[in-house]
Amino acid sequence: MTLLITILAAVVCTLIWYTSPKARKLKTGVLLYMFWGASLMWLVDAAVGYLEDGAVYFMPSAAELVNDTFLGLSTVVLALVLWTVIVLIKDPENTIRSIISEKR
Repeated sequence: MTLLITILAAVVCTLIWYTSPKARKLKTGVLLYMFWGASLMWLVDAAVGYLEDGAVYFMPSAAELVNDTFLGLSTVVLALVLWTVIVLIKDPENTIRSIISEKR
């Protein structure tokens, strides 16, 4: 589940980045690297799990599926939080700077 969730997030984010110039300006490339990196990590984890356990690795119990789903969702949320912090620090459209200068 973690692999599927992160690949889905990576594909959606890639489509947004590809079709929207404003999204590119808002540093979605950083978000793409995070999602594709996480997808690669989970792919390697699945390959190693298959090599160690065989086909049994791909037949998880319901509890394992729930845990993997929460792990995948928390990975996506953490990447979005980090990206938000990066966008706030970089301030590509000078929104925060203009608000601060208006208050002075």
